[in-house]
Amino acid sequence: MNTATPNVIAIIPARYQSNRFEGKPLALIQGKPMIQHVVERAQRVELLSRVVVATDDERIAKTVEGFGGSWVMTRRDHATGTDRLAEAAGLLGISDQDVIVNIQGDQPLFPAEIVEQVARPLIDDPSLPMSTLIYKIIRPEEIPDPNHVKTVFDFHNNALYFSRSPIPFQRDPDEVESPTYYKHLGFYAYRKGFLMTFVGLPEGQWEHFEKLEQLRALEFGYTVRVVLTDYDSVEVDTPKDLLRVEELLAAS
Repeated sequence: MNTATPNVIAIIPARYQSNRFEGKPLALIQGKPMIQHVVERAQRVELLSRVVVATDDERIAKTVEGFGGSWVMTRRDHATGTDRLAEAAGLLGISDQDVIVNIQGDQPLFPAEIVEQVARPLIDDPSLPMSTLIYKIIRPEEIPDPNHVKTVFDFHNNALYFSRSPIPFQRDPDEVESPTYYKHLGFYAYRKGFLMTFVGLPEGQWEHFEKLEQLRALEFGYTVRVVLTDYDSVEVDTPKDLLRVEELLAAS
């Protein structure tokens, strides 16, 4: 078995077209495009050997090049960001045992610590195929919100299921103790070899209904290690979200 410490590479998928927010990676936050905020945060993570933007648009590529970042051009017809991630990993010639961290291009405020947290399980255990982050929900309004994906996991911190519905369901509402709910944060780490296997699998039935890619791994019997983090991360889904990010940056 290869026991050498794997390289850890961050790939940031960034597409121009979006139903809710076209050109989102280029939206300005305090005078800098959002993708620059994401790249610069990733570049501060000592664990990472490379930080690369995977895009499908020349405008994004030129912007990344303009502030000194690295990029790779991928196809425009990818159904998911994971497919774009896998194509980029192949183009970059990454070794099968190396670890790829998928950093979302719409999370310009992510704490650098979470990259280490999501990658560490794969560094420590060469048999693990993938890992992801979860966060204890503290805002009650997020529990029923389908945009906040909930998860349950076993005593070994391996995911049992992910859902847009509140899980677990509390059958007896009069019970004094309420369950603790955990939401999924969209940061993943993949073993590169598994990533290529994953994108070759057919869509799972639970994935189809929930519209959650990570369920595909569970349906096909692969382990998804979840890591509880103390850090939440703000996603930019609409132009309105930019205002919240600007306020948080101004207050920091």
